[in-house]
Amino acid sequence: MLTIDSLKFDEKGLIPAIVVDAVSRKVLTLAYMNRESLEISMKEGRTCFWSRSRQELWRKGETSGNVQHIVSITADCDRDALTVVVNKEGPACHLGTDSCFSDLLYVNPETSDFTLEGLYELLQGRKKDLPEGSYTTYLFQKGLDKILKKVGEECTEVIIAGKAEDKAETIYEIADLCYHVMVLMVQTGIGLEDVQKELASRHVIDHKVKQEKMV
Repeated sequence: MLTIDSLKFDEKGLIPAIVVDAVSRKVLTLAYMNRESLEISMKEGRTCFWSRSRQELWRKGETSGNVQHIVSITADCDRDALTVVVNKEGPACHLGTDSCFSDLLYVNPETSDFTLEGLYELLQGRKKDLPEGSYTTYLFQKGLDKILKKVGEECTEVIIAGKAEDKAETIYEIADLCYHVMVLMVQTGIGLEDVQKELASRHVIDHKVKQEKMV
């Protein structure tokens, strides 16, 4: 295992730290640590950075409550950069978004694959920029009541299609429901990892219950 002495800090005594969510594996932010902030992070088990703008130590969540609990810290092959895997409480970005990396710059249409994370980030961008002519913009402008109404309508459509045992239509309606639910999540500040963590906790409970029944 490495020691802090083996790391290469730059001429200002800093080393970049890429913070990654332990559940979703999404990159949350890029921050910087000096030796002192890294030592504090390792001692307290929560992220502490060096603020280049304020020129002072910065414990993540000290004022916002959005604490990041460290799972592991790994250096790259040159030992001049770190990845910090965390379990986070609340948004990682000071703008209130799940990640600081939410402004999509480029997508290669020939190689990009659809992901829920990509859709979530797209919806976050729609809420922030509100481009004209977008249905998603329309939903965000109308607000929570309209979004909830659409979620309810799509639930009904899923039930109708499922009852008719129409597989293709049921898939179509489930996709509509998922989209509207994700719009609701963005509107209310719920991240994908929040749902993942909840499902993971239920999986553990279900596993235990099955074991108890077998006994």
